[in-house]
Amino acid sequence: MRLLLTFQKTAVAALPVAIALAVLVPGAMAQQPSWASVETALGRKGAMQPGNVIKFSFPRSDLSVSVAGVTLKPALALGGWVAFKEAGGGQVMAMGDLVLTEDEVSPVMAALQAGGVEQTALHNHLLKELSHVMYVHILAHGDPTKIARTIHDALGQSKTPLGAASPPAAPSAADLDTAGIARALGIAGKLNGVVYQVSVSRQETITDSGMEVPPSMGVATAINFQPTGGGKAAITGDFVLRASEVNPVIRALRENGIEVTALHSHMLTEDPRLFFMHFWANDDAVKLARGLKAALSQTASRF
Repeated sequence: MRLLLTFQKTAVAALPVAIALAVLVPGAMAQQPSWASVETALGRKGAMQPGNVIKFSFPRSDLSVSVAGVTLKPALALGGWVAFKEAGGGQVMAMGDLVLTEDEVSPVMAALQAGGVEQTALHNHLLKELSHVMYVHILAHGDPTKIARTIHDALGQSKTPLGAASPPAAPSAADLDTAGIARALGIAGKLNGVVYQVSVSRQETITDSGMEVPPSMGVATAINFQPTGGGKAAITGDFVLRASEVNPVIRALRENGIEVTALHSHMLTEDPRLFFMHFWANDDAVKLARGLKAALSQTASRF
């Protein structure tokens, strides 16, 4: 019997880790979420993010929305998304932010509720936009494929493009001083087409329902610059804030000519409690970056 056990241990040690797990822990392989099935259910490929997160983008490229004469690129303020994180036992936590027109909100929410996907916020991000858009934040725990099917079917109640995602637009900084913006902000971003996107994580760990929420699941400050000509840019996004930071950030933004367009929650059971502040301006891009840096300096952010 001892000889047999020695042989089994030696044989298992020689196997790849994944196969060894299947030998030692029957059913272990089946406990890992199948991202392939999630991709099939959502009808598009996801992008892996730090923290064992896979993220899917649903840009509202079908919409024409403008603010103060600026036609918004989807990457500036119309980028819906859904992200999934492993939660153990083949289960996941899913979060997202869906961009909808007013008439789409009720049918999409009804389909989400029918499939067990919860809503944690419904609100505006912009002011005086034409046409008006709303943002629905969602949360779900459970089987990843079922959650993905529910989200896909719910989005089917809207005009959100659900076919295979279009190839990303070629990065172009021809009309934007991205190096100057990065110097002024103290942190570099990435181009998504012509939109320069900056993500700034908070210093503390954030949890929801007892699970850590990585920055890629919507708890990092997002700052987007869309060139509007002559070195200017339209900016929007949202600051992720503790309660004590809200009014210092409002003051810093307003002192630098940046309008606050919304202040609200995105989640229900996060720890620490967070507030999300959206903003807008259209001015010299580097000047605005300096104003955003002044606001960031009022927060416990990593930059």
